[in-house]
Amino acid sequence: MRNAVWDAPHGRAPDCSLLNDIDVVFCDRADAGAARDRALEASLTARMPGVPWSVKNQGRMHTRNREQPYIDTADALARWPETATAVAVRLSNGAVELLAPHGIGDLVGLIVRPTPAFMSPRDQVARRVAEKNWCAPWPKLRLIDF
Repeated sequence: MRNAVWDAPHGRAPDCSLLNDIDVVFCDRADAGAARDRALEASLTARMPGVPWSVKNQGRMHTRNREQPYIDTADALARWPETATAVAVRLSNGAVELLAPHGIGDLVGLIVRPTPAFMSPRDQVARRVAEKNWCAPWPKLRLIDF
């Protein structure tokens, strides 16, 4: 989703073939094993081959991040590194629901900034942004609070 939002003001149509991955996230602490994620990725790949799926149950990601357990998916998103990436959509009773704990202003405003959870270790976010080289395909991006 982020790429498609950033592509539009750069005059490009979204191109799924350029995606590093498509994140599928959910939060189920009762069944938080990595094997489940791999099984879901395999199922998605069988349905849509060639799509780079990345499934992560946020019900266990708090341990990797050395944090308290996340309450739900929105709580996990709030702790992602950048405000512009902490945005997701999901189907809820047949309707599309937007999850954006930090709002969508930075995403649509082409702003990359650390979330409150990453303000202290913002050097991690700076390294991540540099590694992903986002400013090359999207030169209108503005990096703030780095």
